[in-house]
Amino acid sequence: MSKSDVLKLMKDEDVAYVDIRFTDPRGKLQHVTLMHDQVDEDFLEEGFMFDGSSIQGWKSIEASDMKLIPDPDSAYIDPFYAEKTLCLHCTVVEPDTGEPYERDPRGTAIKAEAYLKSSGIGDAAYFGPEAEFFIFDNVRYSNTMNKVSYEVDAIDAAWNTDTEYEMGNTGHRPGIKGGYFPVNPIDHGQDLRSEMLSTMKRIGMKVDKHHHEVASCQHELGLIFSSLTDQGDQLQKYKYIIHNVAEAYGKSATFMPKPIYGDNGTGMHVNMSIWKDGKPLFAGDKYADLSQEALWFIGGILKHAKTLNAFTNPSTNSYKRLIPGFEAPVLRAYSARNRSGCVRIPWTESPKAKRVEARFPDPSANPYLCFAALLMAGLDGITNKIDPGEAMDKNLYDLPAEELEGIPTVCGSLREALDALKADHNFLLAGDVFTKDQIDGYIDLKMEELELYEHTPHPVEFGMYYSC
Repeated sequence: MSKSDVLKLMKDEDVAYVDIRFTDPRGKLQHVTLMHDQVDEDFLEEGFMFDGSSIQGWKSIEASDMKLIPDPDSAYIDPFYAEKTLCLHCTVVEPDTGEPYERDPRGTAIKAEAYLKSSGIGDAAYFGPEAEFFIFDNVRYSNTMNKVSYEVDAIDAAWNTDTEYEMGNTGHRPGIKGGYFPVNPIDHGQDLRSEMLSTMKRIGMKVDKHHHEVASCQHELGLIFSSLTDQGDQLQKYKYIIHNVAEAYGKSATFMPKPIYGDNGTGMHVNMSIWKDGKPLFAGDKYADLSQEALWFIGGILKHAKTLNAFTNPSTNSYKRLIPGFEAPVLRAYSARNRSGCVRIPWTESPKAKRVEARFPDPSANPYLCFAALLMAGLDGITNKIDPGEAMDKNLYDLPAEELEGIPTVCGSLREALDALKADHNFLLAGDVFTKDQIDGYIDLKMEELELYEHTPHPVEFGMYYSC
């Protein structure tokens, strides 16, 4: 869409407000709402000034002025507000120079796409994330000096088979690790997921399916692939719609990777492909009908996996999912179809659909930084012809201990991931896609979370140590 198209849409839809939205370093969508008569072609060109010091991980108060530049292509009508509101996703620039702000995640995604083109390797990168989530009926938690606790509950949860309800207990529930694909009444989420998907469709998102996932109370909707930056926008809308449709049903949705103990965690498998001159770069005559470039791309992902964890698995909770035994892809290996390694090559008949799937990311990730980092690792693999080694076509979950010892793993904690990012980030700096200042600021922001987590007593510690 052009700027004039946006203004025409506002007039045709009788828009009352314009919501300009941007993403902070942690990946949370932020917004400010303007009266429609404040938005004209000059506004769309010149942008909106705001205080960057109020966003964690951005500017200090003595140099806090920043500017939001709306992207006309991102325009959509918000499906939840009572007043007709047009939404626009923005990039952040320096107000005095107009240059992109180096810590803006969306700007990083745009630079990653530009770097791909300048490299000569390809001219388009497509991403297809599969972000899972949990839905609960009741969520309670406390973090005070003398009380650290949480409780989640849902009427369709596996642990409620013997709960006494006033209306009775029907008993139809998926068991632990038993939620994949049973129909209703075991699957309680059909209508809720359908409304989420229909809402996405109404605002112009490309979606295709929905289903219950493996864990109790776990779900997934299908996003169709798109270009890197656009898919970052789509995933932000995906989260926004899921949260708000659940809220409208009196329920609570979360993209937290591991909200419950003893069942599968929530992942975000990311499908990736590169095209050049209208042709799929990853299709070829090597292993699993991949090209040599695709194998090198995989080599880059596997080599830099621990660094990538800082962006693809950026929460302390991420590493409660990345453990053996719950379908978590912790081993740095690749294979065709096999879902037990951290990189998979999905089966497809068409060369146009040939792609690589990274299985270790989770939806607590900032989508722009996650996708950009994955692309940069893969491009480093192609540039330096990094050999991924032999494919592992056996079930890695069942390997004996002596065989497992020879297979490297992803990180086991956020601290390990941040240490890896400190030690191995030169590939991210290529083309100024990421900057040293941005990486340092990101590490500082994540260290705040890590230190709070490490300094806080955990309820399970009372069970283990209180009477020692």
